[in-house]
Amino acid sequence: MNTMVLNDGTVIPTVGFGVFQIPNDGSTYRAVRQALEIGYRHIDTAAAYFNEAEVGQAVRESGIPREEIFVTSKLWLQDHGYGAAKAGIQASLDKLGLGYIDLYLIHQPYGDVPGAWKAMEEAKTTGKLHAIGVSNMTPKIWNTFVPQFTVQPAVNQVEFNPFFQQRELRSVMAQEKTKLEAYFPLGHGSTALLTHPVVTALGEKYRKTAGQILLRFEVQEGCIVLPKSTNPQHMAENLEIFDFSLTPEEMDQLHALDTGKGSHDPDAPGVAEMLLSAYDVHA
Repeated sequence: MNTMVLNDGTVIPTVGFGVFQIPNDGSTYRAVRQALEIGYRHIDTAAAYFNEAEVGQAVRESGIPREEIFVTSKLWLQDHGYGAAKAGIQASLDKLGLGYIDLYLIHQPYGDVPGAWKAMEEAKTTGKLHAIGVSNMTPKIWNTFVPQFTVQPAVNQVEFNPFFQQRELRSVMAQEKTKLEAYFPLGHGSTALLTHPVVTALGEKYRKTAGQILLRFEVQEGCIVLPKSTNPQHMAENLEIFDFSLTPEEMDQLHALDTGKGSHDPDAPGVAEMLLSAYDVHA
């Protein structure tokens, strides 16, 4: 299993398996068990995915030692602030039932983020959380909150793919040696990206799928990738990206595809209110 080292020394598998929008009707349990059987050792969930319990059950019943599986979860907006975050962290720990969480993130960076972060720092000190990080932080949001933190984020999980390469953000994050975790690494199923002539030509050269070319580019850029699929063939293919490398010239061809825009703008007005009304982890 290919890994990276975070700024606090935590070792994280480079390719993770995400469970966003997989129902908690047994589907998440089955998908995680299958992912672990295929070879994944990094599972990414969140309180707002409403399937932490099934992720935990799948990990516990997999037969794989706990320390060999890296599990991420995330704190939702209703639990921002110091006291609420302490309760939210414990709720995630209880639902997962795994003793500790390898990586815990602030899912959406609005409201009392410093208070929530303080609770996460304390939980890291006590061993409940091994590493802590953030998600959906733009350069503007990063510069608002991160200078207030005592412990710097280990990761920032944001949208990233050749069409949206987050250059300004990565420059800001590099100062703290914070790793970028890429969601939508395949462009959220973007046909324009998956069928782009540069991508398909590289696929033909290396006898790889378009998705494998995109993931290889992102890993060579130093990112942790979270491709989403419940198709067993695609799940396996997404791990098979470490037997070839793109040349510097090919990397530059993909660098040239950057549009500077993604599908989600965390800086847009009203985003926090929209998210709060869309997901209620206490319902």
